[in-house]
Amino acid sequence: MTKIIDKVAWIHIQDQHLLCARSKGKSLYYIPGGKRETGESDEQTLIREVEEELSVRIQPASISSFGVFEAAADGKGEDTIVRMSCYTGEYEGSIQPASEIETTAWLGYEDIEHASAATRLIMEELHQRGLLV
Repeated sequence: MTKIIDKVAWIHIQDQHLLCARSKGKSLYYIPGGKRETGESDEQTLIREVEEELSVRIQPASISSFGVFEAAADGKGEDTIVRMSCYTGEYEGSIQPASEIETTAWLGYEDIEHASAATRLIMEELHQRGLLV
């Protein structure tokens, strides 16, 4: 039976590069976000997770759905996939790694090999749409 890890993620692009984060002790980058807490909406999860990880606050009125993507979950068994509900949105504050985040990076399409499987799938979509170089 397939196990699904359900996550919400923030797509933030600047100069045709995608904001990604790398957790402490990990080698791959991923799109900032995380799992819902009981009773949370996607928007509430997005705001909470981004604030916890990057020290900025997503402006609720600016949140817009980008799509849902599924891929193999990194570091898990073959029967585990991650489902990422992705959103865009404007933010307030200065992006600073916090919590379990060791560093952030602006990845271009040429950096795809440094990203998690789900992030790679999203980077492919962004590249096809001409949003990522």
